[in-house]
Amino acid sequence: MSNKQQRDELPEMERTHGTLEEEPAAEAVDPKSWLRRNTYHHSDFHDIGKLVDAKRKKGLSISLCFPTLNEEKTIAKEIIIMRSELMHRYPLLDEIVVIDSGSTDKTREIARSYGAEVFLADEILPNLEAYKGKGENLWKALYVLKGDIIVYIDADIKNIHHRFVYGLLGPLLLRDDVKYSKAFYDRPISLSSSQVKPTGGGRVTELVIRPLFSLFTPNLSQIIQPLSGEYAGYREIFEQVSFPIGYGIETSMLLDIYERWGMDVIAQVDLDKRVHRNQNTLALGRMAFGIMQTFLQRIEKLGLIKINMDLYERMLQHQLVDEEYRKRSTIMQPMERPPILGIDEYIQKFYPQGVPGHEKSFKSISGKSRDRDPAKHQTLEEE
Repeated sequence: MSNKQQRDELPEMERTHGTLEEEPAAEAVDPKSWLRRNTYHHSDFHDIGKLVDAKRKKGLSISLCFPTLNEEKTIAKEIIIMRSELMHRYPLLDEIVVIDSGSTDKTREIARSYGAEVFLADEILPNLEAYKGKGENLWKALYVLKGDIIVYIDADIKNIHHRFVYGLLGPLLLRDDVKYSKAFYDRPISLSSSQVKPTGGGRVTELVIRPLFSLFTPNLSQIIQPLSGEYAGYREIFEQVSFPIGYGIETSMLLDIYERWGMDVIAQVDLDKRVHRNQNTLALGRMAFGIMQTFLQRIEKLGLIKINMDLYERMLQHQLVDEEYRKRSTIMQPMERPPILGIDEYIQKFYPQGVPGHEKSFKSISGKSRDRDPAKHQTLEEE
């Protein structure tokens, strides 16, 4: 089904004009809609033995990747639980790998001591210029991971449980048409050191990316938490899309997968609750800036809009210090890695006989990124 046809399938929405004074009433979900057909709860896949059988029948291997930067407080528990439950008790995972950005704490030592294979991102594909960012780690992970299916899990989760992995793998193993699965969950928010609300996290999602999706790609607004850091997919998907190295990785990935393969290859899974560090409003503002940069550049590349100017790369904020407002500016240059299927070292390692059914030549969507100064990426300059 084309994206145009899928857009036409969207239910008639409540129309409002001008100021919205009352929240619109919640609507029942159409049982034939993507939201109903492709949304799961992790308990739908509680029979892990069934997932192992499906993996064996399909002859698949599965890799789990933790991208890290100073995660010594949480990485040990994440590795222990995944190894004990999904490697030893149930042979669902074939490897657990940590890709580290250069932690200055004991993240790498701890991860190795608990049995994970650990790589420093800068040392992978050393002939390429090195960048810093989560997207860089995820992209380089494709070169070192061996699995046909790859699971990415953030390493700062305080309430880690193996449902984070088997829940995401369920749709990929039990359905032939799903190639990418995305997590969603309740996100508690800390109001103070002793006060936590059970929900309220995910502010950038509701204030930034969902309005943008609703304006330009309304089908993607059905993704409940498009910025969640936990997702899984087949290698054949990840190796064909670009990876922004900073905040925009999740947004970019969804847009590219949707535009190339449509909504039907995507599923989403409710993992109940995720507890992690909450960021302050200034940090969330910088995150929103980076996500909007990526979004606007991507939809222009996809031909959905035309921007008649170069976007500014400086985020200006104001911070109250000693009863005086001070300016704080952050320069963020949107850089990204091209599809790794266009990297010769990758093809030589995984497709020495040639790439079946794929174009070998892929170009970065942000072609001029290579000419930019990586040292300035997300540089914080306080004036």
